[in-house]
Amino acid sequence: MTPCVSVVLCTFNRAAMLERALQYLREQTAAPSDYEVVVVDNNSTDRTPEVIEQAARVAPVTYVREPRQGLSFARNRGVKASCAEIVAFTDDDVCVAADWIETIRRAAAERPDAGWFGGRVLPIWPPIAPAWLGPSFWAPLALLDYGPAPIGLGGPDLRAAIGANLVVRRRALLTAGLFRTDVQRVADVVGSTEDHELQIRMARHGLRGMYVPELVVRSPVDRGRMRRRYHRRWHAGHGRFFAAMRDPSFEQSTRGRVLDVPAHVYRSFAEAVGRWAAASLTLDTTSAFQHELQARFLLGYARARIGERLAMRRARHARRVAA
Repeated sequence: MTPCVSVVLCTFNRAAMLERALQYLREQTAAPSDYEVVVVDNNSTDRTPEVIEQAARVAPVTYVREPRQGLSFARNRGVKASCAEIVAFTDDDVCVAADWIETIRRAAAERPDAGWFGGRVLPIWPPIAPAWLGPSFWAPLALLDYGPAPIGLGGPDLRAAIGANLVVRRRALLTAGLFRTDVQRVADVVGSTEDHELQIRMARHGLRGMYVPELVVRSPVDRGRMRRRYHRRWHAGHGRFFAAMRDPSFEQSTRGRVLDVPAHVYRSFAEAVGRWAAASLTLDTTSAFQHELQARFLLGYARARIGERLAMRRARHARRVAA
């Protein structure tokens, strides 16, 4: 019998975390026949195959290996190896709620018009966490909480679910396509946009997304991500990936472009730097850091786009010289 939900979980060299994630998936209140788990090993060199093999002895777990390094490669491989109409994505360090599968089934039944769903990704904090690390700084931690009420996703406000707790109908993937591989996370690269880009693309195809607050997973927060330098690096990387996305709503500019960068990006960067300086002068460290991160995002975007344009010019010049 075909399961109602296919869970696609991609992993790379985190065998201990994977073992715990699979345990939470095994302890669902839903019947085992209601869902399958497809684990995609993205070239692990630790004991990951052994962990998956042990899990498969007691639960419906399918082992798949994807040799091409990258999260989108792995997820796309998992989608192709799965069989249910509803495909749920989570991560190898995530603890899903006991009713996660049941909540997915209920949300899909109650909202047949929605092409995808997302839910909360709440933190499992270490014993000591910085006081400044509130919800407004959660994006680099891969955490999400839009509050207690359902809201639409994929609209002009750019709200989106994240891959630790993302559910997509197979027909939506067939309509919009799978995850783009040029904006994917590979190894320790940060700020990737494969989740966001897919949801923007589904919205452009006329599909609707929903945030379901009852759909909950929890994720441990790595100590390295609680440092300001990580957040600076993440936002700069996010800007570079966002430039590669070429989201039509962001690319529009009424005042033209300079070196393929919309004019509003230069204006927003100047405003962010000004607010950063003003907040620093008043010792409002939280506000100053928020504006600094916005400036770093825009700078990362502009540097990527300008670098691409200059590389094209150099290539054209080299072709002319060679001719």
